[in-house]
Amino acid sequence: MSGIPAPRAVALGLVQGPAELLPVSSSAHIVLVPWLAGWDWEQIDPELRKSFEVALHTGAAIALLIGQRRTIAEELRQFDGRRALLLGLSFLPAAIVGYTLERPIERHLGGPRATAYGLLAGAAAMLVADRRPQRRGQGDATATDGLALGVAQAAALAPGVSRNGVTLAAARWRRFSRDQANLLSRTIALPIIVGATALKGTRLLRRGTTPELRRSLAVGVSASFASTLASQRLIRLVERDRALWPYAAYRIGLAALVLRRLRRRRSPVPFRCDGPKGNRGAE
Repeated sequence: MSGIPAPRAVALGLVQGPAELLPVSSSAHIVLVPWLAGWDWEQIDPELRKSFEVALHTGAAIALLIGQRRTIAEELRQFDGRRALLLGLSFLPAAIVGYTLERPIERHLGGPRATAYGLLAGAAAMLVADRRPQRRGQGDATATDGLALGVAQAAALAPGVSRNGVTLAAARWRRFSRDQANLLSRTIALPIIVGATALKGTRLLRRGTTPELRRSLAVGVSASFASTLASQRLIRLVERDRALWPYAAYRIGLAALVLRRLRRRRSPVPFRCDGPKGNRGAE
C-alpha cells in the first residue's frame, strides 16, 4: 500500500490534537485506533507508518507554535546560557537513543501489547511523581533537571509511554509545580519534533514519494494542525492545579481494553458436542 486513505488520515489527524495536548500518549492512539477499528494497518510499510506519525506531530507542533506564540515569545526573551544548556541536555538522550535504536524499537515495541504496557508504565510514573510536593517554579530548572527530562524523552520513544506524560512525571518528580511542569514539557518537545521531522523527511526524499503518499501526508498534517489548534484550551486544563490521576486512569482503562481483546483473541474455542451422538461421547 503506497498511501493511507484520506478518511483514515483525517481521522488520525483529528485524534492527534487532543492526544498530543493531554498526557495520554498520541503515539499509542495512532497505533491502537487502527487496530481497534480493524483497519489493515499492518499492510502499510512500517517506515511509512512512522513517517505519517511524525507528520502528525509536525502538524501539532506548528499549531502549538501559533497558539502558544505569546508564551514562546516570552520564553525566547528570557533565553540565556542556562536555558540553552537545559534544552540541550533534554534533547541529547532522546536524539541519541532514537537515532541508534529506532529500528529495534519499531520492530519490537510497535504492537498493541507493547503499547498497552507502555500506557501502564507511563500511568504508574505519573501517579507516583504527582504525589511529590510542588516547590519549584519558573527559573528554577537546572542542568540536572534538563538531563532528567532528556532521559524521560528517551524513554518516551517506546509507544504508549507518552513524551508529554513522562516528561510531566519527570518534572513533577523534580518537585516542579504542575503549571511549570507542563511548560517545561511543551518547551523541550519542539527540538525533538523538529529533529524527527528532518530525519524522516530526508528518508522520504531519498526513497521517493508517490502522489498518493504526498496526499496522505498533507491530509494528515492538515487535520492534526486543525485539531491541535482547536484544542488549545486543553493546555489550561492540564496546567491548572489538578492531579494527573484522571489521565492515568484513562490510560489504564485503554490498556485494559487492549489486553482484554488480545486475551480473547488468543483464547481457544471450547469443544462443543451438539446433538444426541455428541452427548454419548466415547460409547
